[in-house]
Amino acid sequence: MHKSRQYVIDDLSMQESWRLFKIMAELVDGFDTMSDIGPAVSIFGSARVAPDQPLYEQTERLAKLLAESGYSVITGGGPGLMEAGNKGCFEAGGESIGLHIHLPFEQKSNPYLSLKSDYNYFFIRKLMFVKYALAYIAMPGGYGTLDELSEALVLIQTKRIKPFPIILMGTKFWGGLIDWFKTSLVADGFCSEENLDLFMVTDSPEEAVAHIKKHVII
Repeated sequence: MHKSRQYVIDDLSMQESWRLFKIMAELVDGFDTMSDIGPAVSIFGSARVAPDQPLYEQTERLAKLLAESGYSVITGGGPGLMEAGNKGCFEAGGESIGLHIHLPFEQKSNPYLSLKSDYNYFFIRKLMFVKYALAYIAMPGGYGTLDELSEALVLIQTKRIKPFPIILMGTKFWGGLIDWFKTSLVADGFCSEENLDLFMVTDSPEEAVAHIKKHVII
């Protein structure tokens, strides 16, 4: 093998070894930071929703109800609906947690965090969302929200984790996706009809919290 090519291979191997150490360090730091939090609910949703929009106010109210019921709230710690979730919990005196991801385009954490945990790797951050949550609430959002929702559904469907409540807030927003689940995934045999019972859909923060309290006793 040509010497210069061997140097390149050795350099790549060294980079991968250091990457493993960085991953391990981030896992340990995440576990240490999150280990003492109380019973928590993860809320996902768009970073692009302004504070004067009804969806922001609905998310804030939802988080307030969760905090008043004794649950901590976990979000991505950023703006938009993440901020609304943290704000509602924080101002109600609850434990407001943000799992902040470092991105090439700067996304600042919101000011309503009682606990912040930083991540460079999305997969480690997703692990923390699942590991420390007793329920998931998916507000309207983009690819990130869909990613978190799909992750939870797959883990429960394949019995890699114990089932927990998954709530989709917004019948209009989620309706098209659920119709596609029924007419394509289930109808074509790619998914069992019983898998549609892994989540519930509602427009009511009160109903969402009642559903969680029914299935998660703290």
